Amino acid sequence: MVETVVTVERTTTATTTGPPGGNPSAGDNGGFWSAIRINMDYYRTAPGIIKIVQFILGIICMALASPAQAAATSFFLFVVVISFIITILLIAAYFLGIREALNVAVNWIFSELLTTAVLTLLYFIAFIVQLARWAESNTYGHGSNTAAGVFGLFNFLAYAAGTYFLFLAHRSGATH
Repeated sequence: MVETVVTVERTTTATTTGPPGGNPSAGDNGGFWSAIRINMDYYRTAPGIIKIVQFILGIICMALASPAQAAATSFFLFVVVISFIITILLIAAYFLGIREALNVAVNWIFSELLTTAVLTLLYFIAFIVQLARWAESNTYGHGSNTAAGVFGLFNFLAYAAGTYFLFLAHRSGATH
């Protein structure tokens, strides 16, 4: 079983100089901002490494498939860009410890599991569409677009692995 443990240290400081309610520009950090910490420990775990791999493969897919020369490539790039944006947001949330700082009643693991599962399915469809369009083509750009489809396959596998680890974490009862 894989379980990700994130430790957040909270410190509270009280200032008596200043208007009631605090002023962030005057040096009062507030509760939310004081809970945000740089968290590199997550990226030493398998799920953290997989997120970095998804990020890097997403960059490669975008570079190889751009600009879109066919409708199939447009769909492929749509999936790649949406997945890339969501992955960047998740990387930032883990890196800064935002999930813990928000302190809201959301099952983060389950919501990330659903999101990653949907992205996995979309990547599966997208790389098949991309390869089907460009595998037998001899037109300009067929080499880079075929390579984009192959890297899309690799990223599909990375998202599938991420879904698997999130499923294990969800099944173990983790919520953060």
